[in-house]
Amino acid sequence: MSKRSIVPFGPQHPVLPEPIHLDLVLEDEKVVEAIPSIGFVHRGLEKLVEKKDFNEYVYVAERICGICSFMHGMGYCEAVENIMEVEIPPRAKYLRTIWCEMSRIHSHLLWLGLLADAFGFESLFMETWRMREKVLDMFEYSTGGRVIFSVNKIGGQRKDMDNDMIREFLGVFADMERSLKELVKTFLNNSAVNSRLRDVGFLTKQQAFDLGTVGPFMRSSGISRDTRKLGYAAYPNLEFEPITSEVGDCYARTDVRIREIFQSIDIIRQAAAKIPNGEVAVPVKGFPEGEYFMRVEQPRGEAIYYIKANGTKFLDRMRVRTPTFANLPGMLETLKGCQLADVPILILTIDPCISCTER
Repeated sequence: MSKRSIVPFGPQHPVLPEPIHLDLVLEDEKVVEAIPSIGFVHRGLEKLVEKKDFNEYVYVAERICGICSFMHGMGYCEAVENIMEVEIPPRAKYLRTIWCEMSRIHSHLLWLGLLADAFGFESLFMETWRMREKVLDMFEYSTGGRVIFSVNKIGGQRKDMDNDMIREFLGVFADMERSLKELVKTFLNNSAVNSRLRDVGFLTKQQAFDLGTVGPFMRSSGISRDTRKLGYAAYPNLEFEPITSEVGDCYARTDVRIREIFQSIDIIRQAAAKIPNGEVAVPVKGFPEGEYFMRVEQPRGEAIYYIKANGTKFLDRMRVRTPTFANLPGMLETLKGCQLADVPILILTIDPCISCTER
């Protein structure tokens, strides 16, 4: 009979980029149960709606997380704009879409680098992050920031990208696409990488549905759902379909995110070809009154923003349901039956963002 033992895993760990703590119940080297403990970085950001003007709160919302900062700010703005029935200019919608997809590219490249680091492929980690630096350089050039951008506001955008800048970015993305195709061969065809990713951490389509998973974690188990298809920003005018895989293992999750990078580059090209000239913001007067439920497709999956306003400059409530929170039950399911050595990789395959989750 195998002897059971409990091994604490995290919140500080040489492989994990996020402070997540698990108590792993082991039989020899096999994980039979994982018990999560979260709450290490709670900052009370939602409480600040009682003290910050609803316009000022945009800056707080985008500080929920550095990696997803643009879309957190945008999701909050879209919710308030719907309450106040503010229609932002068409150019602002396209700018939001371009910056959204740039955020997705840099987030997926960051994740790919961390995954390579988790199974000890240092050169692959460095190459992936070198490519990500190009996206951060474009963010800095267009917004002035590399992590926090502060270009969203209620009624549109604070900054514009002129058409010459957009064309220059398209050239950078074309070069990046060629380099990425070479890098992908290592991620998807290298035998050492395959041995760590294939047939590890299965999550079936039914399990993904029952456990409420979102984003690439869900789509790699065969569920074709993407919140961008709901039609916010300029997405209704662009052509794309959710990228899925039927396999549901770590390799499938890697494959889906890689293909999403290429899809994001294509979406940026479409947006650049269709973006109209004009203003990037409209004046907003008065205070919001009512409530709204906004859904946005973050790099990690569907994020939900609930806003309740009372007609004053301070909101009653602002609530965020982040994709990592939705994906934790699915992650715990994939850990059951795995080997202890695979735990860091399985945790990373949901692309956890504990800063988002705990706020």
